[in-house]
Amino acid sequence: MIHIASLLSSARVALAALSVCLILAHPAASQVPAVPDAPSQEEGSPAALPTEAATPAPAADPPASLPPAESAANAAPLSPDDPVVLAAQRVEKVIERLATLRRQADAAALDDRGLAEFKIQSDALAREVLDISLELRPRLNDVQARLTELGDPPGEGQPAENATVTQERNRLTATRSEINALTGRAEDVSIEAKALSDRISDIRRDLFTSQLFAHTDIDGAILKDALDSFATDAERVRRSVSSWLQFAVRFKATQLAIAVLLSLALALAILVGEYRLFGRLHRRDRTIDDPSYISRLSVAFWSTILPSLALSFFLSSTYFLLRTFNVLRSDISPLIAAVFALIGLVFFVTAVSRAVLAPRAPNWRLVPVSNRGARDLCIAIFLMVLVNGIDYVLAVISEIYSSPVVLTVVKSLFSSIVVALLLVLASFLRPVLADSGNPAEQGRAWPKTIALTLRGVGIFLLLAAAIGYVGLARFLATQIVVTGAVVATIYIGILSGKAISAPNRFGETRVGQFIGNKLRLSSIGLDQAGIVAGLFIYVFALATGVPLILMSWGFQPGDIRLWVYQLFTEISVGTIRISIFGILGGILLFAVGLILTRWFQKWLDGNVMARSQVDGGVRNSVRTGIGYLGTGIAGIVGISAAGIDLSSLALVAGALSLGIGFGLQNIVSNFVSGLILLVERPFKVGDYVITGANEGIVQRISVRATEIETFRRQTIIVPNSELINAPLGNWTHRNRVQRSEIPVSVAYESDPEEVIALLLDVVSKEEEILKNPEPHVEFLRFGASSLDFELRFHLADFTKGLEVRNRVRVEIVRRCRANGIVMPFPQRDVTLHVRDLEMLMQPRSSSSPSPKSSAERGDLQGGPDDDKLLP
Repeated sequence: MIHIASLLSSARVALAALSVCLILAHPAASQVPAVPDAPSQEEGSPAALPTEAATPAPAADPPASLPPAESAANAAPLSPDDPVVLAAQRVEKVIERLATLRRQADAAALDDRGLAEFKIQSDALAREVLDISLELRPRLNDVQARLTELGDPPGEGQPAENATVTQERNRLTATRSEINALTGRAEDVSIEAKALSDRISDIRRDLFTSQLFAHTDIDGAILKDALDSFATDAERVRRSVSSWLQFAVRFKATQLAIAVLLSLALALAILVGEYRLFGRLHRRDRTIDDPSYISRLSVAFWSTILPSLALSFFLSSTYFLLRTFNVLRSDISPLIAAVFALIGLVFFVTAVSRAVLAPRAPNWRLVPVSNRGARDLCIAIFLMVLVNGIDYVLAVISEIYSSPVVLTVVKSLFSSIVVALLLVLASFLRPVLADSGNPAEQGRAWPKTIALTLRGVGIFLLLAAAIGYVGLARFLATQIVVTGAVVATIYIGILSGKAISAPNRFGETRVGQFIGNKLRLSSIGLDQAGIVAGLFIYVFALATGVPLILMSWGFQPGDIRLWVYQLFTEISVGTIRISIFGILGGILLFAVGLILTRWFQKWLDGNVMARSQVDGGVRNSVRTGIGYLGTGIAGIVGISAAGIDLSSLALVAGALSLGIGFGLQNIVSNFVSGLILLVERPFKVGDYVITGANEGIVQRISVRATEIETFRRQTIIVPNSELINAPLGNWTHRNRVQRSEIPVSVAYESDPEEVIALLLDVVSKEEEILKNPEPHVEFLRFGASSLDFELRFHLADFTKGLEVRNRVRVEIVRRCRANGIVMPFPQRDVTLHVRDLEMLMQPRSSSSPSPKSSAERGDLQGGPDDDKLLP
């Protein structure tokens, strides 16, 4: 055993000596983790964090022509400005910060706010150390590429290579080993940071659960101790406030006066600005007997949000000014903040209840309740929020003066009981509007569902507080008031946005009328503005309400900031990571690329090729090709900027190639034709097209075929390749204007100028007929039995052509008849040339002298032809 121990000791000494030699040969090697046999450092020290969990990656084998020690010695040391050295220093700093963060998290195990901030910092460290690894990847690729160029060292029996090449290979090999070791260490540190973040989350979850379900036995002794502690705290608060006022008046009078004056001036500016800018948004016009539902929703929403935001800004700025001028002491500052929070909470919840119930303006009320019911509900809500706010202020006072826990428990017990009793009493009210619809009459009782819910929640709070779960009862009582008010505000906001974005509703509001008059918007533009206004209200309501709900349920502002940051920077869906900022950046780059492409097209066509007198066909081809090329490049740049891996498209390209090879040319042709149709857009959905023997309205354009619906309601599926390769007529390609023609024929006795004037007068009275281009009458020809004219005019919408032409034809017939203009129908005159008609008309007799023969008369027939005798 002694010999074995001595051998191990000798091995450790030799290994330590070798390590010293390596460090002297490579100064940058001091940045990599220490060898496992190095003396262990104190627990929690920066160097002890990752070295125990991660072992450096083994260095690459040195060239066979040199021993390991000689190979390392020949490698040139890295400069202090080398990226590898700088990255190693950054990793060491992250390790130190992570160790400090771990100690701080252990010390603040009961501070939820502090733990939330520590979690954010831990996640930031994890991202930072991973970024370091990503920054080293290009350097590693360069080193690997250089080693590939140098090739392998000469083997045994081969000629020796140049010493410079050997030194370069050794240097690159050592650098690669250092980068690999540093990357592995950074990954281990990232894992440690993530583990710390998860541990902090577990601590916060356990802390919230323990506080929420903490059990306390309620008895007389606790109540007596709580009363004694309450009297003591009241006296402390009185002395603190009195001494602070004396201190502020004696030593901070100037600062206090400046802070008060600035606060009042700021409050006045907020009130005036809010009234001048947004006063009409939440002002109830009592002269309107029956305002529209959208007006009531809009007034309710803005009358809650705008004054609440104004008051919150005033209170926060006042507190900031008092802190800035050092007027507040450390013992009084939390108390002032709690009082300001109480004022803001009471004002907000009261504003919500008055906006919805409108106790003094029944015509602006959003819910069908009576006047007395609206008043009683407003009082009940005010009392509940006041009790919760006072409980919060008392809890802050207890925290300031380190009051006994029994005082906090008893205060929460009383506040929960009061809220529960108010809920039970509210369930017995009769606030529902009477059957007659008169809000001044006595109302009806709640529906059973609402009444039973209110009683059930109130009884549950009473039972939870009575059996000792005071924390749970207080938490639920607070959420009923705060979360209920915020949810009601969000719901009103969503309803307001939905009502405003409804078709042709935005123009009915006062804001819409104001915007329409100022910007001179048409009805269509005003309707589009209503959609934008509705979306803005949606976003505003959610962005304001959701954070308030999360904070009321125990989440810290740091958590919300982290979620918002992750939402816009990195969203993980399985193995895919999506960044909203990346997508927006990709869209922006694509738009910039398209703008530059269009500008280059115009410049090349209007300057270079126009001055060179290039053929028009060549100019069009060049312009189109540049457009396709620029669009493709812009698309590739935008997709890459959005974070989409273009290599994944290789699978699609391979599948297409394989399909073409197996005889899917037609499908691929239709697919490519569909892409061309979607990009080039020779027609769009809703266009009236004619292709071959088919014509109708385009209903759908897909990548394989296009659906055309005829006027007989028959759907025709046309392959896209036929639409690309065959002529296609589009009545609505550029616009929906169409020329219509009506042929008109009149008798030869009619005056052509009178006919032309009559036709133009008929079309001048039709509103759908365009005045520019103006209608025109063409004198076409002299017909066989009539003078032929053609009335030509243009319509703004071709779909109304049949209706307009019918009306014009009817009016033309009516006017022609009134003015004695004849519209002839085809006639034929038959003229029969007969000689000696009298002789033919005489009857034949045997005694009469025989007439001359037919040959002598020159007639074709000897006897009369009865068929040709006219009556």
